[in-house]
Amino acid sequence: MNKRILIGLFVLLGLGAVVGSLIGAKKQQFSAMGAAGAKAPVESVTVAKATQQTWNPTLRSVGTLTAENGVTLSAEVAGTVAKIDFESGAKVAQGTLLAQLDVSVEQAQLRSAEASAELARLNAERIRELRNKDTLAQADLDTVEAQLKQATANAEAIRAAIDKKTFRAPFAGSLGIRKVTIGQYVNAGQAIVDLQTLDPIHVDFTLPQQHVVDLAVGQEVQVTTDGASGVVFAGRITALEPRVDTATRSLRVRATLSNTGERLRPGMFANVEVVLPAGAPVVAIPASAVLFAPYGDSVYVLERKQDEKGAELLTVRQQTVRLGATRGDFVSVISGLNAGDEVVSTAAFKLRNGASVTINNAVVPPAELEPKPANT
Repeated sequence: MNKRILIGLFVLLGLGAVVGSLIGAKKQQFSAMGAAGAKAPVESVTVAKATQQTWNPTLRSVGTLTAENGVTLSAEVAGTVAKIDFESGAKVAQGTLLAQLDVSVEQAQLRSAEASAELARLNAERIRELRNKDTLAQADLDTVEAQLKQATANAEAIRAAIDKKTFRAPFAGSLGIRKVTIGQYVNAGQAIVDLQTLDPIHVDFTLPQQHVVDLAVGQEVQVTTDGASGVVFAGRITALEPRVDTATRSLRVRATLSNTGERLRPGMFANVEVVLPAGAPVVAIPASAVLFAPYGDSVYVLERKQDEKGAELLTVRQQTVRLGATRGDFVSVISGLNAGDEVVSTAAFKLRNGASVTINNAVVPPAELEPKPANT
């Protein structure tokens, strides 16, 4: 046999052996992958039922918190601060002396005026006695009584000037940070300190004119704010403006809230929901069950089946849903689910269609309409 032919045969046999070994290796890999697929891990999840609930409809707005009473105490007249009788941030009762400008000149003038008034009073009494005895004319009595009134008025004017330099709390409340120091000269209108009543507190907000017929004094409102995250403050509508704003076509509304812990402060931004009386049935699920996506929100619905041996087999099916309003830990479902459907409430991000699951509801607390975090 030709030498070249023999070499060619050996090469072909070698190539065949290599190809055969590669095919065998790939078959083993595919078999291993198939076995692994058949033994896909079972995911542990929590499950909640879609329930039919009755939610009162709400009107949402944003507002600003305002104090029941709030003022910045400022000087009515110029003068030098002679006394400061408060600490920044203190709580004070109505009428408490807070500060005093120098009134030494006015006090000296007051003593002189009071002496003049006392002398005028004594003269008036003597003239009245003489007049009663018909010794003096009525004109003399009229003159001394006018002098008495003038002297009394002069003394009252000086007392009023002293009062303008005396700062007392016009109502009970909490003081801010003082803005002056002893010995400082202040001009008329210069701020001394802020005073606010924090409990109760108001929230002012507006609603479009089409909701005017839905509003009434006494309706419940729920208020949240970033300053007290996770806390819902309950209150009532206490006042409605008698007219609609012609520029915005909206109605200004005021609600009053209890603020016992003083967690709310005037000036804070607030989210407001007015609770309307008519209830509406909704299908609700925990908000944690929803997979939010730009192309559509979805949930995993639990499907209960039986295998060939009659044992229960739990799998999931991804279902697109249309969502509505939220309330506490829940979100309403407009379409895509029915009451009674079971949905995966946590760990949905690691699932896929047809995945096998096992239920473990012990690891997550139940959803609530009015959640109250433990740290609040």
